[in-house]
Amino acid sequence: MSIENKTIDRAAQEMLRRTQADGVEVVWDRLEAQEPQCGFGTLGLCCRNCLQGPCRINPFGKPDRGVCGADAHTIVARNLLRSLAGGAAAHVDHAYDVLEALKKIAEGSAADYELKGEEKLKAVAAKIGLDTANKDKNTLAQEVAARAYETFTSHSSEPMAWLKYWAPAERIETWTKLGVVPRNADREIREAMHQTTMGMDADPVNLLLAGIKQGIVDGFAGLKLATDMQDIIFGTPQPVTTQTNLGVLKKEYINVVVHGHVPLLSEKIVQWCRELEEDAKEAGAAGINVAGICCTGNEVLMRQGIPSATNFLGQELALATGAVDLMVVDVQCIMPSLTNIAQCYHGEIVTTMPITKIPGADHVPFSFEEADQQAEKIVRKAIASFKRRDMARVKIPDEKADIIAGFSTEAIVGALSKVDESDPLKPLVDAIKSGAILGAVGTVGCNNVKITQDLMHVEMVKKLVANDVLVVATGCSAHALGKAGLLHPNATNEFAGEGLKAVLTVVGEAAGLGGPLPPVLHMGSCVDNSRIGDLLMALADYLGVNVKDLPVAASAPEPQHEKALSIGTWAVAMGIFTHLGLPPQVLGSDVVAGTLTGDKLESLIGGKFYVETDAKAAVEGIIEHIKAKRQALGI
Repeated sequence: MSIENKTIDRAAQEMLRRTQADGVEVVWDRLEAQEPQCGFGTLGLCCRNCLQGPCRINPFGKPDRGVCGADAHTIVARNLLRSLAGGAAAHVDHAYDVLEALKKIAEGSAADYELKGEEKLKAVAAKIGLDTANKDKNTLAQEVAARAYETFTSHSSEPMAWLKYWAPAERIETWTKLGVVPRNADREIREAMHQTTMGMDADPVNLLLAGIKQGIVDGFAGLKLATDMQDIIFGTPQPVTTQTNLGVLKKEYINVVVHGHVPLLSEKIVQWCRELEEDAKEAGAAGINVAGICCTGNEVLMRQGIPSATNFLGQELALATGAVDLMVVDVQCIMPSLTNIAQCYHGEIVTTMPITKIPGADHVPFSFEEADQQAEKIVRKAIASFKRRDMARVKIPDEKADIIAGFSTEAIVGALSKVDESDPLKPLVDAIKSGAILGAVGTVGCNNVKITQDLMHVEMVKKLVANDVLVVATGCSAHALGKAGLLHPNATNEFAGEGLKAVLTVVGEAAGLGGPLPPVLHMGSCVDNSRIGDLLMALADYLGVNVKDLPVAASAPEPQHEKALSIGTWAVAMGIFTHLGLPPQVLGSDVVAGTLTGDKLESLIGGKFYVETDAKAAVEGIIEHIKAKRQALGI
């Protein structure tokens, strides 16, 4: 495979030429070594859920059942449910961590932190029925935390707390009829693991319904809860201007890269990099430069303006510059190969969480109570690492793009209020009704090494905005679009259709930008997909319709992680038409694949999956769906 077929990112191409010349193995090389990948696994037809296996189903004949008697449909559905439970568990565990932090900060046992999002705290408290009058922020935060913990402690058949407080009544009614309302986040994940063990559920449709439940768990006990708690602790993002791509690394500076997903430590790393600036200069550096990768990068980008180095597939290539003195990681999407790359080029890898350790990395245990002490220790490691750097080995691509990020739901409503202070959503709704904005699409999710890095994200979004579709983005999709220049106002003039351009110009000028908003609004990390949900629920409520009736869609152009599947399932459960640019491992069962993408699921729940690997065809399918929704609404 040529380098140009591996990635469209010119900085990544330059680093791939370097790793090839140096004989250093990276993710694309490991994919080639795996080929041809297992056909049974690709179709979802392999089962190893008991010691009588592993069993595999021949899609063209015998064997057509596993040792226990499970057929292809059961095996595929069970495997999918386990993946969905894994994705939900990742986000729920993230949410639980930040909820625990909120409680300790409010009680005073995590004194290294302070609650910066008092306005968000009061808004959340009011929404969940708490009296906010005459209470200091720590007292109110303790009460919010206690209510949030009910999401994990309820032992009744009532809907879990954060779902009950935030989900539309129509959705709860629909989910209740289907028997998929989660009661307790931990209980539902545990039950899914039990349900998929040997000798349990063999009904593929019942297993798929359990999968829908996992998506709802992820959406409310994972995404929504995590975003709310993080905004209360660190503040709600507002628009910031910064840069992205490997060119944000600086040769004369100590480069510290934060990578992972939970901002509890990365916020402290940013703080201590600033506080130890003079120590860095004493070590011979011009200062300390912080950059981000993946969603930890998105978190500090949104709130602190920290530049983004790259997305998932580029993490090894950041180290290949030879300029990264220390990469500190927390959880999720972290390649175990990082220590090998660091040994070849320079840099130290520091792990921080007990469930994410990598051989060859230094481990600095993170705790809420000693966050400052640990962050200082990590940054001092970076200073020491810089002293060992071979400057002759540094090669930083001259590729970076200006971006505007920080478009939380509150920030978007705030920008719209500059157009109509008394009725902020009216300008957006009027633009949709008039057709100036055809509809909206949220692009989310990962890179997948099986797809040319960033290509689907960028090609799809360029076509969408040209057709007057407003795009909001999170996660690695936002990184991809930023590197391609689509998170900057200049892209509105270059790529947006006339209707969309006119609306973005009016709002941008009213907000004081002196020009349009970007054609893509960066809404945050993967858990911040809940912000997209909040915006859609607000629009539906304003119009007096249900979310499933809106002219909108979701897209994961390059899905890779189990989390992408559970997020997509949450979107479908919300009634959203959801595109995947790569089929999940379900094609071994026509029952499972047909149910997930079929009209019956859409009639029951309002949403369905749409799998299309070609960018142009995917956009055509999405626009056809948006136009059908507009027609149904009479607009």
